[in-house]
Amino acid sequence: MAAKGFVKWIIVATTVIAAVLELIDTTIVNVALTNISGNLGATIEDTSWVVTGYAIANVIIIPLTGFLANYFGRKNYYFYSILLFTISSYFCGASNSLEMLVFFRILQGIGGGALLSTSQSILFDAFELEERPIASAIFSMGLIVGPTIGPTLGGFIVDNYHWSLIFDINIPLGILAAAMVFLYIDKKPEEYHIDRSKIHIDRLGIIFLALWVGSLQYILERGQSEDWFNSKLILGLAILCVLTLGLFIWQELRTDKPAVDIRILKDPNLAMTTFIALILGFGLYSSMYVYPVWMQRLLGYTATETGMSLIPGALFSAFCMPIVGKLMQKGAYPKYLLFVGFGVYAIFSFWMSLASPMAGMVFFVMPLLIRGIGLGFSIVPITNQAIAGLKPEEIPQGVAINNMIRQLGGAFGIALMNTYIVRKVAGVRGHLISFITPDNPAFVEKKNLIMHGLIAKGVNVHQASATAMRMIEGLVDKQAYTITYVSSFQVIGVFFVCILPICLIMKKTKVNGKVEAGH
Repeated sequence: MAAKGFVKWIIVATTVIAAVLELIDTTIVNVALTNISGNLGATIEDTSWVVTGYAIANVIIIPLTGFLANYFGRKNYYFYSILLFTISSYFCGASNSLEMLVFFRILQGIGGGALLSTSQSILFDAFELEERPIASAIFSMGLIVGPTIGPTLGGFIVDNYHWSLIFDINIPLGILAAAMVFLYIDKKPEEYHIDRSKIHIDRLGIIFLALWVGSLQYILERGQSEDWFNSKLILGLAILCVLTLGLFIWQELRTDKPAVDIRILKDPNLAMTTFIALILGFGLYSSMYVYPVWMQRLLGYTATETGMSLIPGALFSAFCMPIVGKLMQKGAYPKYLLFVGFGVYAIFSFWMSLASPMAGMVFFVMPLLIRGIGLGFSIVPITNQAIAGLKPEEIPQGVAINNMIRQLGGAFGIALMNTYIVRKVAGVRGHLISFITPDNPAFVEKKNLIMHGLIAKGVNVHQASATAMRMIEGLVDKQAYTITYVSSFQVIGVFFVCILPICLIMKKTKVNGKVEAGH
C-alpha cells in the first residue's frame, strides 16, 4: 500500500540517504589508498583489498537481498543492514591495522548490499503505480550523486583531514537513517508472522552465487595488477567462475525456492533492461574512471578540484531526472528516452576525445553538462522499466538482479579501461620514443631550443643536455597519456553508438499505469 503525505517523503529521504551512503562508499576510499597505506605500514597492493573486499561482499549480497528480505522480513533486514553498515564504518575508522580495516570493510559491504536494492523496492511501494516514474527519478538522483560525491568528498578529506573521517562521516547519517526506518517504515502484513521453519534456504544456490560472483569480482578488481591470465591465481579463479556460474544457473532453475529467482528474466522487458543496465554501468563507471586520472595525472589538479568539476554535471543530471520522470508519467515510451540518453552520452564521449594536451578545466565544462543530460535520460527509464510488468512479489528480485548487473557492468568497464590504458600508453610511448633520434630534425631543434634557454640561465652544457632530454621525455609521456585518454573516450563513444539500435528493439512499453507492460 502506498504511503501518504508526510510519511511518504520521510520514506523518500530515508531510502535516498541509505542508497547514497552505499554508493559513496564504493568510490570514496579510492583516493585515500596511498594515505591508508602509509599510515598502516602496508603496501599499496595489499591496501587495495580495502576496495576489493568491500566490492566482493557488496556484489554477492545484492542479488540475495530479495531472499534475505523474505527470510528476515524486509523492515528488519533493512534496519539491521543499516546498523551493520554504520557500526562497521565506526570500526573501519578506528582500525589500527590493515587486517582489521579489511575485515570491517567486508562487513560494511555485506551491510551495504541491502541498502541499494531494498531502498529501491521500499521506495516503489511508497508510491502508486502511476507515480513510480517520479519515484525512479528521485532515486536515480542518488545513483548519480553518490558516485560523484564519493571521490570529491574523499579528496577533500584526504587533502585536509585524517583518512579515518572517510568512514566516520557515515555514522551520523547511518544513525539517522536507522531511526527513520524504525519509526516510519511499516512492516508488510506477512512480515508479522514469518515462519522461518517453512522457508527453504537454497544453500547450494547461495554457495555457487558467492563463488562465481566473488571470483569474477576479484578477477575484475585485480586482473591488471596481477597480469591477467599469466597469473595462475587469476586463471584458476576464471575456471572457478565459469564452472560455478553454470552450477548456479542449473541449481536456480531446478529448485522450486531459489535464492535468486532468475526465472523472472524470462520476462523480455526485464531481460532487456538488465542488459542495458550492464551497458550503462560500463559507460558510467569507465568514463568516470578515466576522467579523474586524466585531470590529476596530466593537468595537475587535486582530487578535490577534480571532484568539484563533476558537481555541475551531477546537478544538471539531477535537474533533468524529474523532467524525465514527468515525461514517463505522461506516457512517454522508455525506449525513446533511452535512445536519447545513450545518444547524448555518446556525444559526451566524442567531445571528450577532442581534448588537446593543453586543455584546461574550462574545456571539460560543457561535455560534463552534456553527460548530465545523458544520464538523466538513461537511468530513470532503466530504473523504472526494470520492474514494469513484474508482479509485486517479484519486484525485489528484479531490482536486485538489475542492480547487480549494473555493478558488474561498472566493474567490467573499469577493468577493461585500466588494461586498455596501461597497454595503450606503453604502445604509444614506444612509438613516440622512436622519433627521439639525432636523425630527426624536429627532435634536434626542440632539444637545442630547450638547451639554449637553460644555458642562458647559467646552466652548463652537460646539465642542460640532460635536463632537456628529461623535459622531452616528460612531453612524450604527456602526449602518450593524452592520446590514450582521448582514444579511451572514443572507444566508449563507439560502444554507445553500437548500443543505440538495441534501445529501439525494446517494446513500446508505457509505464504510467495506463498501458500494461509488454503490450
